[in-house]
Amino acid sequence: MRFLIALILLAFPIAEIWLLIELADAYGWLLLVYLVGIGYLGLRLIRQEKANFNQRVVQNMTSGMNPLSVIFGSARNMIAGMLLILPGVMTDIIAAVLLLIPIKSQTPTDVPQNPFQDKSSANDDVIEGEFYRED
Repeated sequence: MRFLIALILLAFPIAEIWLLIELADAYGWLLLVYLVGIGYLGLRLIRQEKANFNQRVVQNMTSGMNPLSVIFGSARNMIAGMLLILPGVMTDIIAAVLLLIPIKSQTPTDVPQNPFQDKSSANDDVIEGEFYRED
């Protein structure tokens, strides 16, 4: 099993380099422009996540939602940013797929409420009101 994992880990960079060589032969300088542009976008993604992380966690906590969805979303974006910075087309495809996976965000109705807050009264069949008897 270890041999298989090691083989996969070694095969991925070799396949990435082979694909880069083939694409460079076909497209030339356009591949370099693509790699630099995608690397810049990955760097921007990481910087934006670092700048907005605390604000989004605090906003979720003050609205009563669980901050785990924000933490997982930020971790996903950071990993995708690192994959975009690495030169290679296969890592860019993995990063794009990672960014396209939606993360379920909780709404305040999904968050469990206080069990003592929404209790119904003991006599549910009583309707309060006034009436007048007319004969």
